[in-house]
Amino acid sequence: MSVSTSDAAPITVSAVGRYLRQFGYQIVVGLVLTALFVLHAGRWMEIPLIRQFENMAYDVRLRTTMPNDLDRRIVIVDVDEASLASEGRWPWSRTRIAEMVDALFDDYGVKVVGFDMVFAEPERQQGLDAVARAAQDAGRGDVIEFVEGVATAPDRRLAGAVRGRNVVLGYYFNQSGGSEAVSGMLPEPLLPAEIAEMLGVPALEAAGYGANLEVLQTAARAGGFFDNPLNDEDGVFRRIPLVQSYEGSLYTSLAVAVSEVALDAPVQFNDANDAVGIGERYVPVDQDMAALIPYRGLQGSFPYVSATDVLHGHADAGVLRDAIVLVGTTAPGLFDLRNTPVQKIYPGVEIHANVISGILDGRFLSRPDYTVALEMIQLLVIGVLLSFILPGLGPNRSTALTLATLVLTAGINFYMWVFKGSVLPVSSAMLLILLHYVYITSYGFIVESRNKKALMVQFGRYVPEEIVDEMSRDPGHYTLEGRRRELTVMFSDVRGFTQLSERLEPQAVTQLMNAYLSRMTEVIHDHHGTIDKYIGDAIMAFWGAPLDDPDHASHAVAAAVAMRELLPQIQTEFAERGWPQIRIGIGLNTGMMAVGNMGSDFRMAYTVMGDAVNLGSRVEALNKVYPATVIVTEYTAALAPDYCYRPLDHVRVRGRQEAIEILEPLGLLDEMSADRLAELEAYRSMLDRYRAGDFDGAVAALDALEKRFEPLSIHAFYRERLVALQHNPPTDWDGIIAPAS
Repeated sequence: MSVSTSDAAPITVSAVGRYLRQFGYQIVVGLVLTALFVLHAGRWMEIPLIRQFENMAYDVRLRTTMPNDLDRRIVIVDVDEASLASEGRWPWSRTRIAEMVDALFDDYGVKVVGFDMVFAEPERQQGLDAVARAAQDAGRGDVIEFVEGVATAPDRRLAGAVRGRNVVLGYYFNQSGGSEAVSGMLPEPLLPAEIAEMLGVPALEAAGYGANLEVLQTAARAGGFFDNPLNDEDGVFRRIPLVQSYEGSLYTSLAVAVSEVALDAPVQFNDANDAVGIGERYVPVDQDMAALIPYRGLQGSFPYVSATDVLHGHADAGVLRDAIVLVGTTAPGLFDLRNTPVQKIYPGVEIHANVISGILDGRFLSRPDYTVALEMIQLLVIGVLLSFILPGLGPNRSTALTLATLVLTAGINFYMWVFKGSVLPVSSAMLLILLHYVYITSYGFIVESRNKKALMVQFGRYVPEEIVDEMSRDPGHYTLEGRRRELTVMFSDVRGFTQLSERLEPQAVTQLMNAYLSRMTEVIHDHHGTIDKYIGDAIMAFWGAPLDDPDHASHAVAAAVAMRELLPQIQTEFAERGWPQIRIGIGLNTGMMAVGNMGSDFRMAYTVMGDAVNLGSRVEALNKVYPATVIVTEYTAALAPDYCYRPLDHVRVRGRQEAIEILEPLGLLDEMSADRLAELEAYRSMLDRYRAGDFDGAVAALDALEKRFEPLSIHAFYRERLVALQHNPPTDWDGIIAPAS
């Protein structure tokens, strides 16, 4: 037996050793992944992606299991667009609000009315302030007293309608601010500061509040805050505080206050302070005294009644009888719309209705105290097992094991959600399982494609995908590090865009620019260009980097000509959509530039810099002076000799002492007709006389040119200049112009 045992042991150890040597790297990576997830679960580090997926998983489970029915116990009296159209813009007179309260209780027999709004300031009546000031100046105390009585009458009228009825007024807390962030009167606290401190009830601490007028709050049965500072990092409202603290005292939310009045039951806390009770109904809460919102379904899970129908007696009495009523708004202009797990645009008032409905039904989910420990144990077990087992399995068996683990994990989580009401983390375990599988089964592919992916991350925002594919063949040759090389830069913008945008609605301006920039960007990409940036209506692009391009100047000129030729088609499309016509100007220059990832610690961009770039920008501005859509410098033209150019001028641009020649590309040289070349030769002859200072000869040459060929805008441009020079000849003419642009 001893021999047999001693023989078996070395075999087992050897097999394990071979397994570890063969798959050691994959096992280590799997264990590192597991450790990262465990650290996230234990709150020692934050992995935003896991948190984002957990939020998504919560939303999917919620939408899958919510009742999706109509709760007729709670009715929303809606200040909707129809009400605003009928009764006038908000806020309405307090007298009108009082009439609605009277109608709800006297005519419709509702049980409770809660206001998801605040009456923080006295109603202002036009003209009374001026009368009061005049009476004060005249020393008429009797008039002042009368005016004050008239001014406060609407608020007193609403207070009278509220008094003695089950009315809960809403107010809000704010989480930052000082004494100046306090207005109105808070209701009586649920617990004064001394008792709250003694019981150790945790709650969010408010810095200020906006509450109702004293005359209204003292008349109301109760009050509750309707603000919710607990929207998640993605801006979605998944939970809501049931209690907040101000100066140590505790106050209840609107939903809790309305439920307390409707049930005629006190609000209390359990010994562990992890639940808020309304009578015998307890709602589980977290460390912020917040509950997960028990959404019933999409907007419309509660009956809606238009406020104007209540005021005019047209509402369905059967819907309102003995109902809990929340007065709120869905009108977009009143800004009470929220982003929720069930709907991106959701009325805030219906969130409170969901909480009240959940209190009445005892239908709340909870996150147990053991959630963190359970998640860590789950991740450890799954991660360690998969780290050691998956590498040794073939593709089929590893796929089967992964699917089985996913199904088992999801099944247990769903069981706890549906039958135990417990929200346990699921995305971290699912992501860990998938990451193990993807890593193990794709290990070779990931290693081989790593360089290409790095290039895509670095350059994918600037150049077309096909160029990145070409760069991936030799990834070591390309880098974001700065270097100096000869490139061609383009600047293009829309002429008169400011005036154009003032004639359109902002949405139309956005659509127009998106359409224009998309079409022009396609042209630049088709001609191997790199988009540097969009500057409002302007495009900056360059050629020759990151991909080496010995024909960068020719490709840039080809792109500019193609953009010019595309413009009429774009103008036709814009005309069909009722948009104004646009004109563009394009400038090109070639020279030595610094190219690379430049910027600051906060933001970087792959861009070009240097004097040649600045010259390109100056050339683009010359389109405002010369009648040409595309202007290139002599440096670009020299490196793109396959194009035919019309010389425009010798100019000295702002910021440069050296004069340059600017030209307009007409098209490919071998596509020019004989007449076009003859016209161009005659034009050059006129230009030679002009540059030599023979203005009379230039005018004569221009006359002959226009008799022989169709007059062009550039002919008219030079005729105007030549006439001016004839009338006021320069003394030191060198043929160089310094345009004002």
